[in-house]
Amino acid sequence: MSILENADIERWIASEDAESVIEPDLPIIDPHHHLWDLRGDSSMGFRQALYLCEEISHDITNSGHNIVQTVFAQCGAYYRADGPREMRSVGETEFVNGVAAMSRSGLYGSTRLCTGIFSAADLRLGRHVAPVLEAHLAASPNFRGIRTAFPSDLNPVFLEGFQLLEHFNLSFDNWSPDFTRLPNLAVLASKFPSVPVIVDHLGGKIDPYAKDEEINAWKAAIDSVAAVPNVLIKLGGGQMRIGSWEPPFHMHQTDKPWSSAQFLELLLPRYQYVLEAFGPNRCMFESNFPVDKDCISYRTLWNFFKLIAQRLGLSEAEKNALFSGTAASAYRLTL
Repeated sequence: MSILENADIERWIASEDAESVIEPDLPIIDPHHHLWDLRGDSSMGFRQALYLCEEISHDITNSGHNIVQTVFAQCGAYYRADGPREMRSVGETEFVNGVAAMSRSGLYGSTRLCTGIFSAADLRLGRHVAPVLEAHLAASPNFRGIRTAFPSDLNPVFLEGFQLLEHFNLSFDNWSPDFTRLPNLAVLASKFPSVPVIVDHLGGKIDPYAKDEEINAWKAAIDSVAAVPNVLIKLGGGQMRIGSWEPPFHMHQTDKPWSSAQFLELLLPRYQYVLEAFGPNRCMFESNFPVDKDCISYRTLWNFFKLIAQRLGLSEAEKNALFSGTAASAYRLTL
């Protein structure tokens, strides 16, 4: 059944010149995608209004890539409408656990969706955030961590809450379009060396036409977090719209989706810099779907990532880390 609110983006994606799938047998864990129903809430501006089990399964199956598992990323989906405010985010984990059960039935394909889940919890509550984390863990055996912002002063109450991630063996994902926050994230990560701290989307807004001054500042910020051993990074999200800013390959800016080769020529320097700063064992390719779907199809996206691996001459071991191994380690998934 077609969804009226998804019609524009699905029509635009369908207009691309379908590419042959590169290395179709390479096992992939997609460590960052969302699920949501935004039909009634246009404030976020994403073109894919509905993206649930059936929609992501369709994208994966039609892509032709060997996606074996996925990790759900916090996005405010299906929060509880009642109860204590700090507990409402647990509704997201409850919802995603249901999608994981749907996927495990095999009715939507062979990919195991949402074998890892990270949602939200307000660490500014300090030790009082413990019941929230416990509720997430009770809601799903696949719960692995949280994604949230952090205060610039890294005050003691927040650090008390962050320490509970260590206690519960949970990870901390973070993303801000402002990459100048990364050095402070490096300070936070260094205080808790046993907590996996995961930087999303290449660390911030990726403007392919940024001036040298901005690019050099971004590189310095990347270097600051790369210097901390327990920080990992997701290679993706460089294809996304940020607020009202749209990249040249956004569906509003081009009549037809770009090819993987076009993305490679424009964005390779950013991906290469991060990969060389962190090394393959601390990097993982991510889809960031359906956010990035405004700009690229699921098939073309993973072809683009595989072209990066080819262009850089990566070994089989390095490719295995980037496409599945690092994600499995970071989110404690069984390959």
